[in-house]
Amino acid sequence: MSTNTQILYHIVFSTKNRVPALNEQNQAILFKDIWGILNNKKCHLYRINGVEDHIHIITHLHPSIALSSLIKSIKLGSSHFIKKYQLFPNFTGWQSGYGAFTYSINEKENLIQYVKNQKDHHRRCTYKEELIMLLNEHSINFDERYLL
Repeated sequence: MSTNTQILYHIVFSTKNRVPALNEQNQAILFKDIWGILNNKKCHLYRINGVEDHIHIITHLHPSIALSSLIKSIKLGSSHFIKKYQLFPNFTGWQSGYGAFTYSINEKENLIQYVKNQKDHHRRCTYKEELIMLLNEHSINFDERYLL
Protein backbone atom coordinates (compact mmCIF):
# COMPACT_ATOMS: atom_id res chain seq x y z
CA MET A 1 0.00 0.00 0.00
CA SER A 2 1.22 3.49 -0.77
CA THR A 3 1.36 6.32 1.75
CA ASN A 4 -1.35 8.92 1.26
CA THR A 5 -1.58 12.10 3.29
CA GLN A 6 -3.04 15.58 3.21
CA ILE A 7 -1.11 17.67 5.70
CA LEU A 8 -1.85 21.34 5.04
CA TYR A 9 0.40 23.70 6.98
CA HIS A 10 0.32 27.44 7.46
CA ILE A 11 3.89 28.38 8.40
CA VAL A 12 4.86 31.85 9.56
CA PHE A 13 8.17 33.28 10.75
CA SER A 14 9.79 36.68 10.94
CA THR A 15 13.11 38.28 10.32
CA LYS A 16 15.50 38.39 13.26
CA ASN A 17 14.21 40.95 15.80
CA ARG A 18 11.39 41.69 13.33
CA VAL A 19 13.63 44.05 11.36
CA PRO A 20 11.64 45.31 8.34
CA ALA A 21 14.34 44.13 5.93
CA LEU A 22 12.37 42.33 3.19
CA ASN A 23 11.81 45.17 0.75
CA GLU A 24 8.95 44.57 -1.63
CA GLN A 25 10.99 44.81 -4.83
CA ASN A 26 12.97 41.62 -4.08
CA GLN A 27 10.32 39.57 -2.28
CA ALA A 28 9.27 37.71 -5.44
CA ILE A 29 12.86 36.52 -5.96
CA LEU A 30 13.02 35.27 -2.36
CA PHE A 31 9.65 33.55 -2.65
CA LYS A 32 10.73 31.76 -5.82
CA ASP A 33 13.84 30.48 -4.03
CA ILE A 34 11.74 29.19 -1.11
CA TRP A 35 9.38 27.52 -3.62
CA GLY A 36 12.45 25.73 -5.01
CA ILE A 37 13.41 24.50 -1.53
CA LEU A 38 9.88 23.20 -0.94
CA ASN A 39 9.80 21.57 -4.35
CA ASN A 40 13.12 19.81 -3.68
CA LYS A 41 11.60 18.44 -0.46
CA LYS A 42 8.53 17.19 -2.38
CA CYS A 43 6.25 19.66 -0.62
CA HIS A 44 3.52 21.36 -2.64
CA LEU A 45 3.44 25.15 -2.26
CA TYR A 46 -0.06 26.59 -2.40
CA ARG A 47 0.87 30.18 -1.58
CA ILE A 48 3.72 32.25 -0.19
CA ASN A 49 3.63 35.94 0.65
CA GLY A 50 4.75 38.35 3.28
CA VAL A 51 5.64 41.86 4.24
CA GLU A 52 8.86 43.56 5.32
CA ASP A 53 9.25 41.66 8.61
CA HIS A 54 7.74 38.19 8.10
CA ILE A 55 6.51 35.60 5.63
CA HIS A 56 3.64 33.13 5.37
CA ILE A 57 3.79 29.79 3.59
CA ILE A 58 0.83 27.53 2.80
CA THR A 59 2.16 24.11 1.88
CA HIS A 60 1.42 20.42 1.85
CA LEU A 61 4.02 18.62 3.93
CA HIS A 62 5.37 15.49 2.28
CA PRO A 63 5.15 12.50 4.69
CA SER A 64 8.90 11.87 4.51
CA ILE A 65 9.74 15.38 5.77
CA ALA A 66 9.72 16.47 9.41
CA LEU A 67 8.34 19.97 9.89
CA SER A 68 11.35 21.19 11.89
CA SER A 69 13.70 19.85 9.21
CA LEU A 70 11.76 21.64 6.49
CA ILE A 71 11.79 24.95 8.38
CA LYS A 72 15.54 24.59 8.99
CA SER A 73 16.12 23.97 5.27
CA ILE A 74 13.99 26.98 4.30
CA LYS A 75 15.71 29.32 6.74
CA LEU A 76 19.28 28.17 6.00
CA GLY A 77 18.77 27.99 2.24
CA SER A 78 17.00 31.32 1.93
CA SER A 79 19.48 33.08 4.25
CA HIS A 80 22.33 31.87 2.06
CA PHE A 81 20.45 32.95 -1.08
CA ILE A 82 19.67 36.42 0.36
CA LYS A 83 23.31 36.99 1.33
CA LYS A 84 24.74 35.58 -1.92
CA TYR A 85 22.63 37.87 -4.09
CA GLN A 86 22.50 40.75 -1.58
CA LEU A 87 18.71 40.94 -1.92
CA PHE A 88 17.99 42.70 1.36
CA PRO A 89 20.84 44.85 2.77
CA ASN A 90 19.28 45.07 6.26
CA PHE A 91 18.60 41.32 6.55
CA THR A 92 20.58 39.73 9.41
CA GLY A 93 18.74 36.40 9.55
CA TRP A 94 15.46 34.79 10.52
CA GLN A 95 13.99 34.57 14.01
CA SER A 96 14.91 31.36 15.84
CA GLY A 97 11.35 30.06 16.13
CA TYR A 98 8.31 29.78 13.90
CA GLY A 99 4.58 29.25 13.96
CA ALA A 100 3.09 26.26 12.17
CA PHE A 101 -0.60 25.51 12.11
CA THR A 102 -2.47 22.63 10.48
CA TYR A 103 -5.74 23.09 8.67
CA SER A 104 -8.35 20.96 7.00
CA ILE A 105 -8.02 20.87 3.21
CA ASN A 106 -11.47 22.48 3.19
CA GLU A 107 -9.82 25.68 4.50
CA LYS A 108 -7.23 25.81 1.70
CA GLU A 109 -8.90 28.52 -0.41
CA ASN A 110 -9.51 30.77 2.63
CA LEU A 111 -5.87 30.36 3.68
CA ILE A 112 -4.62 31.16 0.20
CA GLN A 113 -6.70 34.34 0.15
CA TYR A 114 -5.51 35.30 3.64
CA VAL A 115 -1.86 34.93 2.64
CA LYS A 116 -2.43 36.59 -0.73
CA ASN A 117 -3.83 39.69 1.05
CA GLN A 118 -1.02 40.15 3.59
CA LYS A 119 -0.16 43.70 2.57
CA ASP A 120 -3.75 44.87 3.09
CA HIS A 121 -4.05 42.85 6.30
CA HIS A 122 -0.97 44.49 7.82
CA ARG A 123 -2.28 47.97 7.28
CA ARG A 124 -4.62 47.13 10.19
CA CYS A 125 -2.64 44.61 12.23
CA THR A 126 0.99 44.12 13.35
CA TYR A 127 2.84 40.82 13.02
CA LYS A 128 2.71 40.32 16.78
CA GLU A 129 -1.06 40.90 16.86
CA GLU A 130 -1.47 38.47 13.97
CA LEU A 131 0.67 35.82 15.65
CA ILE A 132 -1.30 36.13 18.90
CA MET A 133 -4.52 35.74 16.91
CA LEU A 134 -3.18 32.55 15.24
CA LEU A 135 -1.96 31.11 18.55
CA ASN A 136 -5.31 31.80 20.20
CA GLU A 137 -7.25 30.42 17.22
CA HIS A 138 -5.34 27.14 17.59
CA SER A 139 -5.55 27.06 21.41
CA ILE A 140 -1.77 27.24 21.83
CA ASN A 141 -0.57 28.45 25.22
CA PHE A 142 2.19 31.04 25.01
CA ASP A 143 4.06 33.61 27.05
CA GLU A 144 3.82 36.98 25.34
CA ARG A 145 7.29 37.92 26.63
CA TYR A 146 8.77 35.44 24.17
CA LEU A 147 6.94 36.69 21.11
CA LEU A 148 9.84 38.70 19.75
